[in-house]
Amino acid sequence: MIQPLTFLAVHAHPDDEASSSGGLYRLLADQDVRTVLVTCTNGECGDAPDGSKPDADHHDGDEVAKVRAVELDNAVKILGISRLVRLGYRDSGMKGWPQNEDPESFWATPVEVAAAKLAEILMEERPQVIMTYNEYGFYGHPDHIQANRITLAALELIDYEPTLYFNAIPDSVFALWRVRWEQEDRERKEADAAKGIVREPEVRDPDEEEFDMGTPDDQIGALIDIGGVNGAKFDALEAHASQISESFWMKMGKEEFMRTMRTEWFVRVTNPNDLEGCVDDIFAGYR
Repeated sequence: MIQPLTFLAVHAHPDDEASSSGGLYRLLADQDVRTVLVTCTNGECGDAPDGSKPDADHHDGDEVAKVRAVELDNAVKILGISRLVRLGYRDSGMKGWPQNEDPESFWATPVEVAAAKLAEILMEERPQVIMTYNEYGFYGHPDHIQANRITLAALELIDYEPTLYFNAIPDSVFALWRVRWEQEDRERKEADAAKGIVREPEVRDPDEEEFDMGTPDDQIGALIDIGGVNGAKFDALEAHASQISESFWMKMGKEEFMRTMRTEWFVRVTNPNDLEGCVDDIFAGYR
């Protein structure tokens, strides 16, 4: 019996599935590949509907999670994801936040406990290709780091070797994005100045660990053209309105997003098929 192609991604929060793999999910769905999403937390530390942050007195994490659950369901439909699994851990917040210490948080959960749950799903689905974040969680978020840890641990518990990819942004692309962000920052300051608004400059916390979110271009193992489906990726991002309505993606508007955000990139971590170089099919070696 030929095993059907199955893709599974392990993501930390509702909305992560759209930002780093939304195009890939929709592309694979259109190719009749079975797609599975494991979302590790409920997203309690996200913004409340009124925009308030988790440190606000009236911020209710459980209510935030309810909103984000509906948003995730909507995004899953847009991306054509075959199966959504919620591990149900509480959002741990950023590094150093008190939520890190919540015994029900993802960060406080022993790796072996969460990995065993994930391994059960892997054995049920037997995906040939798995995707998650690198050891830094791409940008240092505890829940992203934990997603990496439980995925690697789960791979030690199953009876076969899938191909594992980490999401990535090439250094060359980040350089272009930084130019755009700097321009937007200048325009925002000029607009504020015209209104007589003076904002205090942001001061970086000296204790905050810095991460280079870019990946050397020659380390990219898969470059996926999502130009034919990036409209759906934008729609999936937009479905998470409570969290990313002010993101640079949304500020682009759908037309510019579709014109410019045409690629998703991944680093190949395990390589059971002895692939070489950068592939353009995440299932290279399987079809």
